[in-house]
Amino acid sequence: MNPKERLQEIKQRLAAAFEPETLGVEDESHLHEGHAGARDGRGHFRVLIISEAFADRSLLERHRMVYRALGDLMRTDIHALSIDAWSPHELDR
Repeated sequence: MNPKERLQEIKQRLAAAFEPETLGVEDESHLHEGHAGARDGRGHFRVLIISEAFADRSLLERHRMVYRALGDLMRTDIHALSIDAWSPHELDR
């Protein structure tokens, strides 16, 4: 999968799983050139996702939810993933 397709697939999977009101996915792979995880072609990504699905969930649960939604991409296409996952109510405080 090329980098553009990979980014689109990540966005599609997260959108389908969480129906977020905000979703941003940034490919930061270029910042990690030469890094051991970058040599195998997998990418580094930063995700911002705001969804009601994260209400009353711990940080660990939220991360696990995102990992499950991305499924096999975590083994085949993603080396590193930075996750900011919030419920809309937390941002109103």
